[in-house]
Amino acid sequence: MRKAATGKVKFVKDGTLIVAVDIGMEMNRGYCTTPDGKSTKPFKFENTREGLDMLWGMIMTSKSRFKCNEVIVGYESTGPYGEPMVHYLMKKPVMLVQVNPMHTKRVKEINDNSPLKTDDKDPRVIADIIKLGRALSIVIPEGDAAYLRRLNNSRERHVRERTALVNQLQQLVFLLFPEFRTVIKDIKCKTPLYLLKKYPTPEALSVLDKQVLGEEMRKRSRGKLREHHADMLINLAKDTVGIREGAAGLSMDIRHILIQLEMLTNLVTELESEMEIALGRIPYSPKLLSIKGLGVVSVAGIIGEIGDFKKFGTRPEIMKLAGLDLYEISSGKMRGQRRISKRGRSLLRKILYYAAIQTIRKNGILHDYYTRLIDRGMKRMKALVAVSRKLLGIIYAMVRDDSEYSVNFESMQRQVIKKAA
Repeated sequence: MRKAATGKVKFVKDGTLIVAVDIGMEMNRGYCTTPDGKSTKPFKFENTREGLDMLWGMIMTSKSRFKCNEVIVGYESTGPYGEPMVHYLMKKPVMLVQVNPMHTKRVKEINDNSPLKTDDKDPRVIADIIKLGRALSIVIPEGDAAYLRRLNNSRERHVRERTALVNQLQQLVFLLFPEFRTVIKDIKCKTPLYLLKKYPTPEALSVLDKQVLGEEMRKRSRGKLREHHADMLINLAKDTVGIREGAAGLSMDIRHILIQLEMLTNLVTELESEMEIALGRIPYSPKLLSIKGLGVVSVAGIIGEIGDFKKFGTRPEIMKLAGLDLYEISSGKMRGQRRISKRGRSLLRKILYYAAIQTIRKNGILHDYYTRLIDRGMKRMKALVAVSRKLLGIIYAMVRDDSEYSVNFESMQRQVIKKAA
């Protein structure tokens, strides 16, 4: 696996060909230049094998023409459309970098003192940013890490779809049978989904025997719902204020949503099983899974988003990837508040945030750390972000040093410092 630094690209030296690409869904714009001002005209190429071969031919021609020793290819990080080009160029002797879209937006006006935006201007702006050394090298997961990233993205997408369907289901059930949720609060659990599938209308519930329905509910809810709940549900169904006009259409819509929910639940379960299998092939994953509060989904998501931990030389680099690096805006006597940049991978931050919630529970590994932050007056949300940073630092150190997690490490360290003092 090719070693790649993950920090800022240093100032581009002479003898380097800079290739800037403005990514599009079907058509891309390329531009070749050098630090001393030699350049080509912007050119087009498609997101096809022929188009990428044309790009590589242009790179080799420009490298020879301008007598360059090295090649840097940079693009603006905008969605998935650049991935085929990135994977194509990974096998070539070039350095790949990306440019923050926020930087291109700000440099665009500096370039010619105009807000003009054209397809020919954009790659020139990207090239100028690379010349200044303000581009970032990219981290591309490979092997099982890449597989985990795709699985995690797919799971995240299906979970969002499932949440949207549950919200639609709640609205439809409210129209048809508003009193349903007075008996069963959480509509996405197995028991209400079973009842809505078998008895799609209040009329179907109102004619049931309370003992029969009570036994069904008891089995499905594992004893949480019993006969008196069934009796309440039947009585409410008899006298519901739900609408009657078009009720058959609502019932059909509910049935279709229930089918989709079942399918999505099966897909998510299958994805989580694949995550567990893939984690079994990664040597350090059992050590991360041994951390109390981290499960298969969390560890798979973290590894998938970070990729190869060895590509990160320092802790701040991995914090920057997650967008958990701190910044403040200060001027003169005014000292700004420290915040996280949020300019990294949002899904990685989300995974770490939910993992942090698990680790601060009573007897959790970071419960004491969280409590100390709260006792010092820190707000709960900021304390959770601090715990996320702490957790990412622990995970990075464990993988870097190939070590196990020690629950009492901090207390032992404080004792050593106290004795030394």
